Amino acid sequence: MELRQLEYLVAVAEEASFTRAAQRVRISQSGVSAQIRQLEHDLGAVLIDRSARTATLTEAGKAAVRYAREALAAAAAVRQAVGEVTGLLGGRLTVGMVTACTVTALFDALAAFHRAHPGVAITLLEDNSAALAARARSGAVDVALIGAAASPPADVASLPIACERLVAAVPRGHELSERKRLTLRDLAGSPLICMPEGAGIRAAFDQACAARGLELAVALEAGAPNTVADLAARGLGVAILSETTAAAHAGLLHPAVIEDAEIPALLTLIWKPPPAPAAAKFLAHCRRAFTPASPPASPR
Repeated sequence: MELRQLEYLVAVAEEASFTRAAQRVRISQSGVSAQIRQLEHDLGAVLIDRSARTATLTEAGKAAVRYAREALAAAAAVRQAVGEVTGLLGGRLTVGMVTACTVTALFDALAAFHRAHPGVAITLLEDNSAALAARARSGAVDVALIGAAASPPADVASLPIACERLVAAVPRGHELSERKRLTLRDLAGSPLICMPEGAGIRAAFDQACAARGLELAVALEAGAPNTVADLAARGLGVAILSETTAAAHAGLLHPAVIEDAEIPALLTLIWKPPPAPAAAKFLAHCRRAFTPASPPASPR
C-alpha cells in the first residue's frame, strides 16, 4: 500500500469519476485505475463500484477512504514538521479559479509565491464557481477564486475581493442604449446573454429575478464574461455583466445598472480552514496582490 494509491482513491471518491480524478492528480486515467486495482488486490476487497457511469464507493471503499484521508493528513503533517525545522516549504498547492480567469492579481500572487517557495508544486484547476466551492469544502483545492451572490459561502473561510452591481449591456444604437438605469422587468422580451448556472453572476441574476417573481429566459450562455460581452456587441442580445466587465467594453457596449437587482455579484477567495502551510503562505501573497492600488477584479 502506497500513499499515492490512497491519494488516487480519495480523488476518485471526491470526483466520482476516474477521468476527473486523473486530471486532478495529473496522471493518466489508466494509471489511476491500475493503482486502485492494485490497492484493491492488496486489501482483498473492491473499493470502487464501476458498474455505472459514475464511480461510487462500495461499503469497503467508504471505510477505506476515511482512513486514507487520515493517512494523507498525517503524511502532510510530517512534511510540515520537517519543513518547520529546515525552514523549507514543500509539498503541493492546488489553486482553483473560475474558467477563463483574467484576474491578473491572482497570477501575480502565484508568481510571487513560486519565487518565494520554489519547492512547492503548484496545480491550477479551472471550473465554475459552484464546483470550485464544493472542491474547497472537500479539501480538493487549497484556495479557490470564485464568484458568489451577495456573500461568500458560509461554510468556508473567505477573502472578498470585489463586490459589484449587475448591469445590462447593449450595443450602441440599441433601444436600451440611452438608459443609464433600468429594471429587470424592462428586460422582459429581450434575448439575454449570461454566464451559465454555477457562476456567481448567474446566481446573483437568478436570485434577483426570483425575488421579484420574474422568470426571464436566458437565450445564450457563455462560460467567460468577455465572451458574453462579445456576443452582445454583435447584436445577439442583452449581456448581464458586472460593472467592471461592462466598463472594459465601453467602446462597444452601453451599460445600464439594473436598479432592482439588489443582490450584488461577489468575487472572493475561499478555503477550508485551517489552511495548510503552503496555502497560508499563498494567501499572504494574495492579500498583498489584491490591494486597493490593484485594478478592480471582475466577479464571475
